[in-house]
Amino acid sequence: MSNNQDNLDSKLSDAKATASGMLSKDKHISATNTSAVEVAKTGSAKDIMLWLLAIALLIGATFVNQYLPGYWQPANDVWTRIGLIVTLFVFALVCLALTHQGRAFKTLLKDAAVELRRVTWPGKDETFQYTWQTIVVIGIVGFFIWLLDNFFNWFVGLFIG
Repeated sequence: MSNNQDNLDSKLSDAKATASGMLSKDKHISATNTSAVEVAKTGSAKDIMLWLLAIALLIGATFVNQYLPGYWQPANDVWTRIGLIVTLFVFALVCLALTHQGRAFKTLLKDAAVELRRVTWPGKDETFQYTWQTIVVIGIVGFFIWLLDNFFNWFVGLFIG
């Protein structure tokens, strides 16, 4: 019991240290003490321009394969087109990451990583036990549904003939 308690205490202290380290890195959010949702709800002209640029880049990436080879000779090579599509897609993601919503999403991912470290995953024995319990319950419920189906088929058959 003591070993498990020590293990849980060490995991908790590691999670707290990680969380405090992440908060100290992100001065904007920790200094103003705003949540990721509040950051995502804010907007500016820069955000609008970055969103429009990202949308334009993604639309352009969809047209590269079909239209660009007719206007640009090097685009006849498939690897050139693939490279250009990937470049446009990555540049669009960078534009989106620079918006308030992108920063809020990065904060959400960091918080999710901290929460995943706190999860106590079931062991092999627990997983095996829960799997068999689930299979048995599904079998029992399936059997009762089959019985109800047969009963209603018989009951409707009495009236229809």
